[in-house]
Amino acid sequence: MTYADGTADSAVLAESVVQSVDWLAVAPPTIVAVAAVALLVADLFVPERAKHLLGWGAIAALALSLLALLPLLDGDRATFCLTDGPDACSYTADRFALVGQLLVLAGALLAALLSVHDVRATKLPAGEFWFLLLASAAGAALLPAARDLATLVIALEVASLPAFALVGLRRGDRLSSEAALKFFLSSVTATAVMLLGVSFVYAAGGSLHLARLADGLADAPEQLETLAAAGVVLTLVGFAFKTAAVPFHFWVPDTYVGAPIPVAAYLSVVGKAVGFSGLILVTVVAFPAYDHVWGPAVAVLAALTMTAGNVAALRQRLDAPHSAVRLLAWSSVAQAGYLLVPIAAAAYAEDPGRAVGSTLAYALMYGVVNLGAFAVVAAVAAKGGRGGRIADHRGLASTRLPVALALAFFLINLAGLPPGIIGLFAKVTVLGAAVDAGLGWLAVVMAANVVVGLYYYLQWTALLFRPAAPAAEPTAVRTTLTAPLRGAIGLTAALGIALSGAPQLVLRFAGEALL
Repeated sequence: MTYADGTADSAVLAESVVQSVDWLAVAPPTIVAVAAVALLVADLFVPERAKHLLGWGAIAALALSLLALLPLLDGDRATFCLTDGPDACSYTADRFALVGQLLVLAGALLAALLSVHDVRATKLPAGEFWFLLLASAAGAALLPAARDLATLVIALEVASLPAFALVGLRRGDRLSSEAALKFFLSSVTATAVMLLGVSFVYAAGGSLHLARLADGLADAPEQLETLAAAGVVLTLVGFAFKTAAVPFHFWVPDTYVGAPIPVAAYLSVVGKAVGFSGLILVTVVAFPAYDHVWGPAVAVLAALTMTAGNVAALRQRLDAPHSAVRLLAWSSVAQAGYLLVPIAAAAYAEDPGRAVGSTLAYALMYGVVNLGAFAVVAAVAAKGGRGGRIADHRGLASTRLPVALALAFFLINLAGLPPGIIGLFAKVTVLGAAVDAGLGWLAVVMAANVVVGLYYYLQWTALLFRPAAPAAEPTAVRTTLTAPLRGAIGLTAALGIALSGAPQLVLRFAGEALL
């Protein structure tokens, strides 16, 4: 209450600004963050012979965080809201956040399964590795639910900073150190540019909350339009780096080669999920008034990215060291171009939420089959220390037919060919989003790039069923398929088949996610 002299009852004021936290809404990233700290502390007390148990603890925490998504399926929870406007919240567990968190946490879980073998085989420091992986996953899970620029930036950096250390965790390895340095310097530069852009749009829009920022930019004074437009472009730079869009893609191949293969798999899926989630939020939710600025820019980035990725992938030699990881790295750049197409279409579409739903559906497909491909590459690369060449996969069908069939299924899905129904459906959906938005030229560019990509995907697939070279070791792959590797390959194959059985449901679930 307010007294005659204008003073207010302090108890009433305190009650008006204190709000309870919806712990159920924030449970998925919180579980992962708490587990990260717990494993780091536990590493101090666990004897060396039992360090592998830390990995299974990380896997259990990620599985528990996925289960924590089930009570949130109604998609109507929010917390950390402004007291004068409950519509402006910093954390929202809506359908978009749930799809993003599902992709991030499932991707991190599969990467953790791959890492159990790698951490023991390469003698990486277990405590540090699992702490960094879970810390990065916690930031990545936070980002899709963030609804203000400050939380977005913090989540992006929490997801990124541990990833630098993961890439460079091989002590004494020149490739690993060089990859971490390139990754770090490129990311820091992009983040600095993005922060400058965020400051510009905040000055023009007057709010950090995305919904209010959209209204503020729409009503901004005319003299601030140039400042706002510059801020929009600069903000896109940071997320363009995370998605590996041209010209911010040069760090990808060297980083993937220098990192442990499970970490490269993690970056290729979870890192991209972070970038695309943030890009969708800032463009479609915060900057709709400037769709004439970011729409054409994202469309051009999409065309350049898919073309650069496919052309570079075509140049990979089958017998070159690390050629399997390099091809998957350049393939991920090309796939990022495809994922950018629906975001560009959202600037021109009557229903932006449906357009970006195509990106989410494609990302779910890409995440499953790409992690599966990395799982097979990890198994084959471990057999003789020959650097993970594509040529090492020759004759795999004669020694490990189920593994060869799984890799063939993954590659065919990435190519967008039947019987990889989910891969074909995802590409058709993305093409449809471009056509519906009137971006016929971008659809033509994408179709041409899909044809180009068929060559290197099918070349690798055919190699699996050729007779093994005379010098090949027929039992090598069999000896490296540990239980976690078998689990990762089998789980990704099962998920890919399940998604192929219900592609319409995937699109419907993702298409209703945002608006």
